[in-house]
Amino acid sequence: MKAMILAAGMGKRMRPLTLTTPKPLLEIAGVPLIEYHVRRLVAAGFSDIVVNHAWLGDQIEAYLGDGRRFGANIVFSREAEPLETAGGIRKALPLLESKDETSFILVNGDVFTDFPYSSLNQLADKSPYLVLVPNPAHNPEGDFCLNEGRLYADRGEKYTFSGVSVLPLEMFADLVEGEVAALGPILREAIVKGEARGAVYDGFWADVGTPERLRQIDYLVQEQKIDGF
Repeated sequence: MKAMILAAGMGKRMRPLTLTTPKPLLEIAGVPLIEYHVRRLVAAGFSDIVVNHAWLGDQIEAYLGDGRRFGANIVFSREAEPLETAGGIRKALPLLESKDETSFILVNGDVFTDFPYSSLNQLADKSPYLVLVPNPAHNPEGDFCLNEGRLYADRGEKYTFSGVSVLPLEMFADLVEGEVAALGPILREAIVKGEARGAVYDGFWADVGTPERLRQIDYLVQEQKIDGF
């Protein structure tokens, strides 16, 4: 499978840091967030990676290059303005498609986690698969319910979507290229149809959403020696 890292957001909640640096290049323990994802994906066997970008995207391209120094093959999907998650995926579809694959791995570029991407190796099919995590303080109500491996809107305990998933390419084929589109409604439609699966990850995960959270996570990672690679 190919993988896509979402890196097109403007990071407004991270200002003033993101006025001059794109959010995926903010550092934890001296390493940009996006580098952790690239290295972990490559280590898990996913070396073909698509990165979308908009805000200060030239910095992301300059840092990652073609990916060879990480053992990856990285290509970029450039957005003049952020298209939101689903819109960004639709624009990147030609880069994600291949004759042998029906699905791809999607990773939010602004999370930090030690999640083992290798566990996603056997999950390529026509059903979306979401990695969930216990609800953090900033999202106490959670996003989706999980019951015996299947996702529901309101049946079972609610968890937070980690931003890591395996999604079928065909989910985005009917979207209009270049239009802004959110991922949430598409996932909820699949859940209502009974098509979505998932699992809870209890390891380290954090949404790097504010400067305060960035500082907290940086401290924890260094203090607890959490291996982001």
